[in-house]
Formats: sequence, structure tokens, C-alpha cells
Amino acid sequence: MTSKNGKLFSSKVLALFALLFITSINVSTAQNAELGEGLFSSNCASCHYLGDESKKLIGPGLAGHINEKYSTEWLYSWIKNSSELIASGDEQAIEAFEKYNKTQMTAFPQFSNDDIDNILAYIQEGPKEAVPESSVSASDGSNSEAFSTSKGLMGIALALLLLTLLVLVKVKNVLKEAKGEKSVSLLSGAGSWLKANPIFIVFFVIFTMLYGGKVVWDGLLTVGVQQGYQPEQPIAFSHKIHAGENGVDCNYCHSGARHSKSAGVPSANVCMNCHTYISSGTETGTTEIAKIYEAIGFDPETRTYIENYEQKPIEWVRIHNLPDLAYYNHSQHVNVAGIECQTCHGPVEEMDVVEQYAPLTMAWCIDCHKETKVDTDNPYYHDLNENWVKKYHGEDITVDMIGGLECGKCHY
Repeated sequence: MTSKNGKLFSSKVLALFALLFITSINVSTAQNAELGEGLFSSNCASCHYLGDESKKLIGPGLAGHINEKYSTEWLYSWIKNSSELIASGDEQAIEAFEKYNKTQMTAFPQFSNDDIDNILAYIQEGPKEAVPESSVSASDGSNSEAFSTSKGLMGIALALLLLTLLVLVKVKNVLKEAKGEKSVSLLSGAGSWLKANPIFIVFFVIFTMLYGGKVVWDGLLTVGVQQGYQPEQPIAFSHKIHAGENGVDCNYCHSGARHSKSAGVPSANVCMNCHTYISSGTETGTTEIAKIYEAIGFDPETRTYIENYEQKPIEWVRIHNLPDLAYYNHSQHVNVAGIECQTCHGPVEEMDVVEQYAPLTMAWCIDCHKETKVDTDNPYYHDLNENWVKKYHGEDITVDMIGGLECGKCHY
């Protein structure tokens, strides 16, 4: 190899190594930001927007200045235990504490430095625009649509029948006129044809009874199905603003979903975790926040609770309500199965007013159990996993294969 070719080869090798290095950095950053998004949503989004510093929630917005204003080592100490850093006399810590009304930041001693690096990577990169995906197919549940379709098809069948009779009478009249005979009116001709063909009347009656029975049955299937139910609430709470724009995790307000049968309705105290400091927003938002203060007895001017105030319960209207004969456990589905809230409740982060998204019928639940694969690596199942793998010889195991269709699981 000549000296010229050797230099060219070395340059290409160096360029290749540089490209691989840059690519590995980008991949690593993307992975860190992805992990950081989950940590931010679960731990930080209830107090911080992802916008610039001027966009205040309880604490400042974090994008655009956090990585520039503070060193990484300082952020490790502040996030893990801000009280300790303030007590140490750190000037930046004291300045931040006093700037935001001496509001004590929650300590996160469980975070490792890697966790904090991931969160900072996510703050720097910003959220990716999500493409909403419906976890429930359009065919799942609209019995009312099926009912309308049935009526439409029946109307088409009757129209075709009438058209057939008219065509037959018209043909008969053409033949009569060709023979020099007198033609008959369409109505009397249709009547004469039906009298001459009674089997057609019998067929039509049977068809009408069967099809009419189907229409009635489809209508009965809609009884008790509240899909699309969207009642007016006493406070116009927007999930789009809270869960969507501000990224508040569903489990922050509905903490029961991870620990109990019911997801639960958050108490006003949960609202006040944020709205002790956030008393205004849009014109509508400010009015609705005032309703919380009126219910719980809070003075936003002094930021204190009114003594001896007779609190008034907020009478939320329940939307998702299974019949008493059906047993459903949120924690089993959320913790064990890893089901996302949107699977049953739809894209609530896009809803200003929440509605019942899915039909929540037995057939809908059964279809889900037939299609959902069991995570055999889940430690919850312990030694059952090995037994299932042996029994099904490595094939995909769905919920119905491990008892998900047994009546006693939901009706006992």
C-alpha cells in the first residue's frame, strides 16, 4: 500500500470511528431522555412545568436555564436533599428557597446521579410530540351504531322489494300492450302479482319477523351501556390541562389505582397540594379554582385555611360504573398486568370533559383477556411462570389461558 493510500485509509478509519462515537452519544442521550421522561412525569410534573423559568407552577419552569444556571454536582445535592443544602449555607440554595416563597422542595434521596442525569437530559431535549393511538377499536362497543345500521339495511331491503314489484308490473304491462290487451295500474298490478304469488308474502313476513327481531335484540344490547356518557361536573376540571399540558401522572390524583380495587376520586386536599399556590389561570380556570377554595375554606390572599369553616363536599358525578354483579380490581390490572389507564379510559389527556370511552361490557372484557399476553417475566407470578411455559411449550400465553375466562374471577 502506498503512503498516499495509507493516509487515505487512516483518514477513513478515523472518520468511521468519529461517526460511531457521535452516534453512540446520540443514542445514549435519547435513551437517557426517555428514562428521564418517566421520572419527570412521576415525580416532578406536579410542581414544575417544562417551559421556561417564567412559566411557574409551584416551582419554576425548568427548560432553558436549569442546566446553564446550576452545576450538575449542585443539582445532585439540591434534588436529593434541598433542606440539607440550604442549612449548609449554600448561597444558590438560599437564593432559590427565598425566591419561591420559602416553599420547601420535596427531597428525592432515592434518586441516583444517573436518575438525575436522565431527568436533566429530558428537560434539555423536551417532550416528543406523541401520536395518539386508540387502544380500543372502533368496532368495540357501539351498539347504537349497529342499531342504526340495522334500521338502514331494513329500509334498503323494503325499497328494493318495492322497486322489484314495480319493475315486474311494468314488464307485465308492456307484454299486455304488445298483445293489444289493456294495461293495469302499478298499484293494482302489484296487488294482483302478490295474490298470484302467495309464497312471496310468506317469505316477506318471515323476513320481517326475523329482521325485526334482530333490530330489537340489537337495541336491548344497548341497555346499561353508558359509552359516551359525559355528565356535567360541579367543578369544570380539565384533564387536558392537568394530565396533557402539565403532564401530571394519573396515579398522582388517583393513587388508589395502584393499591386498591378502586382508583378513587381525589380529595380536595390533593387539589390543594398545587392550588395552595396556583390560584389563577384562564378566566374560567380562576373561577373553577375558587370553587375548590369555597368548598374547603381557603383564603388565597393570605394562603391560610379559614378557622372553624364548615367545609362543603364536592359532589363529583361518577362516570365509569360497573354493575354490582361484576368485580374489577384496579391494582391487579395496573400493577400486575401493567395496563395503561388509556386502555380502558381512552386518551383522557386530550379530554377537557371526561367521558366513558369504552363500552365496559362483558364481551369487551373477554376480548381483552383473549388478546392480552401475559408477561411471564413478572415476578408477581413466582413459580407459576415456569409451569405455564412448560404447559404451553413456549407459545404466547394470553390471559384467557390462565383462567381469565372463568366466571368466578369476576362473578363470585
